[in-house]
Amino acid sequence: MTGRVAGKVALVTGAAMGLGAETARRLAREGAAVMLTDLADAEADAVLREIRTEGGRADYRHQDVSLESDWETVIAATREAFGALHILVNNAGVAGGPLPLMTHSLEDWRRILSVNLDGVFLGMRHAGALIAESGGGSVINLSSILGKVGLPEAAAYCASKGGVLMLTKAAALEWAPLGIRVNSVHPGFIDTPMVANSVTLGPDGNEKRSLLVAAHALGRFGVPREIADAILFLASDESSFMTGAEMVVDGGYTAH
Repeated sequence: MTGRVAGKVALVTGAAMGLGAETARRLAREGAAVMLTDLADAEADAVLREIRTEGGRADYRHQDVSLESDWETVIAATREAFGALHILVNNAGVAGGPLPLMTHSLEDWRRILSVNLDGVFLGMRHAGALIAESGGGSVINLSSILGKVGLPEAAAYCASKGGVLMLTKAAALEWAPLGIRVNSVHPGFIDTPMVANSVTLGPDGNEKRSLLVAAHALGRFGVPREIADAILFLASDESSFMTGAEMVVDGGYTAH
């Protein structure tokens, strides 16, 4: 641990597993106090106990990121627990599985966008004032390579992640005078429960996984630590001249 975010307070959504859990651990190990949020209380509690056992400062709140009332509660709890907020990681998201466009229900469309896009908007909307009050900081929004390139049967997911990309750029311009940097991270396919569940759905799941692995120039899926490292960089002062940027961490998927 080198203390790259020492003295800072971070809020990480979707922190119970996968990218969110690894990001919360990484930020805590580098000195940040971390508020974890998720819907999976038992899994999040395990991450919370791990951070505290290692000597880190952390707390947890149950949160549905698509609900404005939950955001109000979480920001109030962060202020009460830590007195400030410097880093917001809008990580919580859903994949949705294969959804052919011609049979795609409006219900599924709204469900995916409510978490992946509305949740990011609400996070910035309610965390922004506390970050500004704390002297500025860094917002990291998790988009995806599928916010930059398309994938069949993933229209809602692509639309939501493309929306995150442009929301990030607009916010970066608006909040620069407040000392708040806003950047997006665009992972390739990463070995997480969400990706595993989405990719292996259907009778051709193993074949689909093999094709997706082959689409990455490095010949493999990424691992959560590789995304957490990118998020840590954007959260730290090492990235002080970056805002409105798209950090692509995809093993060469979009280089084709």
